[in-house]
Amino acid sequence: MISSFSVMTMGQVLQGDGIGFDGIPANDRWYPNERLVEAFDMTLETAQLMEGLGYDTLWMAEHHFQREGYECVPNLLMLGLWLAQHTSRLKFGCAFNILPMWHPLRLAEDFATADILTNGRVVFGVGRGYHTREVETFAAPMLDADANRELFEEQVEVVLKAFNQSSFSHHGKHYTIPPRVPYRGYDLEEITLVPRPRNLPVETWQPIVSGSARGMDFMARHGIKGIILGTAMDHVDAMVREYQAANARYGRDLELGQDLALGLWMWLEDSFEAAKRAMRPLFEEHVKFAGPLGMLRYSDDQMKAVGPAGAATHIAAGTNFDQVLKTRAWFCGTSEDAIAHIKEIEARYPGLGQVLVATPMGVTRSQITDQISRFASEVMPAFSPNPVS
Repeated sequence: MISSFSVMTMGQVLQGDGIGFDGIPANDRWYPNERLVEAFDMTLETAQLMEGLGYDTLWMAEHHFQREGYECVPNLLMLGLWLAQHTSRLKFGCAFNILPMWHPLRLAEDFATADILTNGRVVFGVGRGYHTREVETFAAPMLDADANRELFEEQVEVVLKAFNQSSFSHHGKHYTIPPRVPYRGYDLEEITLVPRPRNLPVETWQPIVSGSARGMDFMARHGIKGIILGTAMDHVDAMVREYQAANARYGRDLELGQDLALGLWMWLEDSFEAAKRAMRPLFEEHVKFAGPLGMLRYSDDQMKAVGPAGAATHIAAGTNFDQVLKTRAWFCGTSEDAIAHIKEIEARYPGLGQVLVATPMGVTRSQITDQISRFASEVMPAFSPNPVS
């Protein structure tokens, strides 16, 4: 049963500036530093508003070098720690720490510190990344997808050992921890993370993108929870069922939808047509941003607008706005429409506890305020009360 509503923000600072297919080309954007750092104040405004409206978690994305203004937050743990100082209850989700760009022990230490200093209000999440510019710049593989996954999987194992064992060692392809060196009169054989998280076991989240058997098996084996965002409902259904089946193979009997969160790109207005008009340029900006990265399905008639061929065919959201609305990968309409849609989701997946409302690329501050306020006052009351303790 859905009892928790959250918001996902990408840390964008476009503020409605030249959005849509007729606006500024994505690669032509180059904002000054003064504009890029607005992401922090915008996130703080959103967090404080959310707390008063009864939301549960502000999920945020880690990305680097995006002078185009799309995803401008490089460190979720630092930002979450700062936001916690200006709020009292809201949680801050890492969606996601891009693990190949970290040393796994550094990430484990930093999260443990944030966990302790915020009393558990930072939620751990890991991902593999999808920007070659940032991942490869940090000397990690992205062009080689198999190498990226192999590295990521070993890093997760290191992080979880560090969290859960008072002392540990690891001997893998990429990491030998600790190194066999003399230390203060003895040979080093094990190491201890200092500090370790106070709240164990650490709730860990990961995006479900392709829903591959290997990915689902890995998540189930390690007890990792999943977030599905911007995906057509038939693909959502397949992912939810495979996640349940994968966990069952490891002896965990989950309700359908349990340990998952569903993210919705959503826009509310007084009518469907008004919502569609408002959302179209935001969707087009999303296509400009994500299409050339291989994160969307292409259609032939839009190829010139979004970039070269070769998009990942497993991604369930496409570049045709009407089709994306039809498959409910994106949603726009009235508050009553939204309630009906989420009620249908709730009935289909009785174990689903959390829905994320995602703020699209290009929105202004006032639009963010209006949309999350409207959703909180007109949609959330139709569902079980959000926990506020």
